[in-house]
Amino acid sequence: MSAFVLDCSVALAWCFEDEAAPETDALLEKVRDEGAVVPSIWHLELGNVLVQAERRGRLTAADTATRLQLIGELPVATDEETSYRALREIVMLARAEQLTTYDAAYLELAMRRGLKLATKDQALNDAAQRAGVQTLPD
Repeated sequence: MSAFVLDCSVALAWCFEDEAAPETDALLEKVRDEGAVVPSIWHLELGNVLVQAERRGRLTAADTATRLQLIGELPVATDEETSYRALREIVMLARAEQLTTYDAAYLELAMRRGLKLATKDQALNDAAQRAGVQTLPD
């Protein structure tokens, strides 16, 4: 069983020292101890941000490889239903909450599984609150 839905914004805080915070460090420990679940888009989103950081000179390819290896060792499960729900529930939720479909995928997953949502994204956090989904960090 996964403890919560892990938004990419939290995982990225583990990749950049200037984005680290005690709250995100605590969530890393929670993932290590209890696991997390992510929509299938999470892997592409995470990789894209890290590659963009390389292009901007914020990370080297070696830095990216190290971070991806460490994150890959975490007990993060991938939801198998995200793609199936993408053109129905997720699009409708994105429209209703004025989110990107990417962010709506995290919210839909948390709603469907009855899990908390860990995010640093304010719009996603606000939408989760309106939907009755508890968010992390508390």
